Amino acid sequence: MNNDKRSGYFTREGIMDLLSDDEIARVTTAESARSLAEGEEYVDLEQLDQGVQTATRGAVSLPMGRVVSKGAVQERTWTNIVEHLKSRRIAPAQAGT
Repeated sequence: MNNDKRSGYFTREGIMDLLSDDEIARVTTAESARSLAEGEEYVDLEQLDQGVQTATRGAVSLPMGRVVSKGAVQERTWTNIVEHLKSRRIAPAQAGT
């Protein structure tokens, strides 16, 4: 495993570790959704280099199993996710707080 893949894995794992059991349940439930609401902020766990993204109308549907949306977690958790990305030098694309 190269360093970039290893770093990405630890960053994804770190984000998931920030979620409470209730938030994990909400994120898991959100996996069955087809898409995010327009304007909703999210992190794609497979494209962390993109940082915090905002869903747009007409955007290609994402595999929801790899998405953590701001609406699925508490505000404090979302702040922690954004800070986690910053600490891993993955600058959020948007002001995700």
